Amino acid sequence: MRTLLVVDAANVVGSVPDGWWRDRRGAAERLRDRLVPYADEGLPGLPGPLDVVLVVEGQARGVESVPGVRVDSAPGSGDDRIVEIVAESPDRPRVVVTADRELRLRVEELGGVCLGPRSVRQPSA
Repeated sequence: MRTLLVVDAANVVGSVPDGWWRDRRGAAERLRDRLVPYADEGLPGLPGPLDVVLVVEGQARGVESVPGVRVDSAPGSGDDRIVEIVAESPDRPRVVVTADRELRLRVEELGGVCLGPRSVRQPSA
């Protein structure tokens, strides 16, 4: 069974002060594009293939899905939507990428595992 990798876009994008606040949608699109290879290749310690879901909220809503990454536009709180996605798949491995402590606790209560934003951030070129 494929592992579900859910990425908290706002948290991962916000983890690096690179001007993302000037174009939140563009920052979410760049993150989405960086996630594509992980669908097949996996992450260190988390072999692929993975079902990758990028949860966006606020001004980043409306970012389109691409092959390998499904984008889920949260109608309200991104954290609440992430918890819903994790709860919807109790019979499979679920990994959430976030540094949000409260969200991490909520995910872990449902049996999910959390990784920090660095796990999906590529070093600047």
